[in-house]
Amino acid sequence: MRQTELLQELRKMRFEEAYESWNRGLLTQEEAASLLGVAGRAMARPDRDDG
Repeated sequence: MRQTELLQELRKMRFEEAYESWNRGLLTQEEAASLLGVAGRAMARPDRDDG
């Protein structure tokens, strides 16, 4: 596995862990965003109308 592929996989794993912890209520939106190095609003769920 090349270095770029490895780094991408690590980013994906970190995101999945932070997102799952946030969805379970173990982390706040701000905490999850901080772990990922993004702004808190980046973790906000978009409003969807599946109507």
